[in-house]
Amino acid sequence: MPLEKLLRGIEASEVRGNAGVSITDVTYRSSTATTGSLFFCVPGSRTDGHIFAADACSRGAAALMVERWVDAPCTQIRVPSVRAAMGAVSAALFGRPSDAITVVGVTGTNGKTTITYLLESIFRAANHRPGVIGTTGVRIDGEAMPFERTTPEAPDLQRMLAEMAERGVQAVAMEVSSHGLDQRRVDGTRFRCGVFTNLSQDHLDYHGTMDAYLQAKARLFAAELSDRGAINWDSPEGRVIAGQADIEVATFGFTDGARLRGNDVDLSAGGLSFTVDGLLIRSKLRGAFNASNCLAAFTAARQVGIPDEAITEGIALLGGVPGRLEPVDEGQPFLVLVDYAHTPDSLDNVLRTARELTDRSLIVVFGCGGDRDRDKRPMMGEVAARLADLTVITSDNPRSEDPNAIIAEIERGAVRRGGRYVVEPDRRAAIQVALAGAGEGDVVVIAGKGHETGQQFHDRTIPFDDRVVASEELRAILGERGPAEPRATRRLQ
Repeated sequence: MPLEKLLRGIEASEVRGNAGVSITDVTYRSSTATTGSLFFCVPGSRTDGHIFAADACSRGAAALMVERWVDAPCTQIRVPSVRAAMGAVSAALFGRPSDAITVVGVTGTNGKTTITYLLESIFRAANHRPGVIGTTGVRIDGEAMPFERTTPEAPDLQRMLAEMAERGVQAVAMEVSSHGLDQRRVDGTRFRCGVFTNLSQDHLDYHGTMDAYLQAKARLFAAELSDRGAINWDSPEGRVIAGQADIEVATFGFTDGARLRGNDVDLSAGGLSFTVDGLLIRSKLRGAFNASNCLAAFTAARQVGIPDEAITEGIALLGGVPGRLEPVDEGQPFLVLVDYAHTPDSLDNVLRTARELTDRSLIVVFGCGGDRDRDKRPMMGEVAARLADLTVITSDNPRSEDPNAIIAEIERGAVRRGGRYVVEPDRRAAIQVALAGAGEGDVVVIAGKGHETGQQFHDRTIPFDDRVVASEELRAILGERGPAEPRATRRLQ
């Protein structure tokens, strides 16, 4: 496509060079620049894309989008913000693929992944070929296409949506992170419906304040991005967003005032049910928070015109979500659940659900990620100590931080609460401690990493899947004669 055509609608752009040059691709990584590509010089927190402009040109890039002129032998387009322009330009090159697909975007601190799985099942029940973009990767009609970010950068997202459209995908459920909204990665995408789940403390290392975090989420409910909204009325932040949205929204919840109100909630070890608008909703998912997720999916599906019959069928058919209260069963006489819970609110929800599944002991293993919101660490320690009979504090993804320093911050909350806890920095050993200490009828929750298959340290990432490790340790314990002795731990309170 001619560059000048791609630039239509981009404000305050100034061109040096040939505005009629033909653009064949877009990229923000100079290493992937090819003949005819447009390279976006994105200023970042760690490096600046302008530094790599000459490299992109040497690889065949036909043009550069810049915020300042650079010394490079390519046509250059200067704009006030490369990030602000990148989505619209990428969408234009790929033919605005979201215009041809029903795209539902889901944002919020917790519940995004589960709701996208529910929507995928609903779309399939409605005979729509589904696509999913989110934390557990990208899927086209069930075929996995792993991707490293919850919300891809704009060029990758538009290319992905174009491929989905080409392969006959009719409806896409997409997780939309606060980072993705704030960094304008979803600009250029048209959402038929945006969904808001809830807001609790997370990502303050990036956003700084809860209000800034809220306003990042609220961007999804502006007319520039979405046609309609489905917003959780049970969340105070949801009510704020509903009040300031400039699109038509349907509120959902289990409290008075919700446009679609759930009633008669029944929770059991085998799943949940509730009624809404005279319909009975049944799901194999566990816990009150999953009732809210099901109601969110129901509301969003209605907002995009899915028949009620397909919605109820799709919700009922979903058996589970990877790493979300996922059971690990090796024949042991107690229940083991792996969950992605990594915020105070999500850990609270998961442990409350687990508590309802046993009248005996509840044991939790968890840690907190490094290079992320530090303030939530003691809060999570307090939650675990309050709700579990035994907490095993361990390492999560320490990244560049000292695992023991992270554990010490978690420990402050556990000490403040006064619950019984064990500290074991080695995550495998911590899982072994929890499993070896469990008795008949107990529940063990392994929280924080869920579906993840690696553990990130400063200098390396090692293979580590809580589900695999739990299975291995259970088999080892069950193979021993008599009760298993837990490995030595650093400290027991």
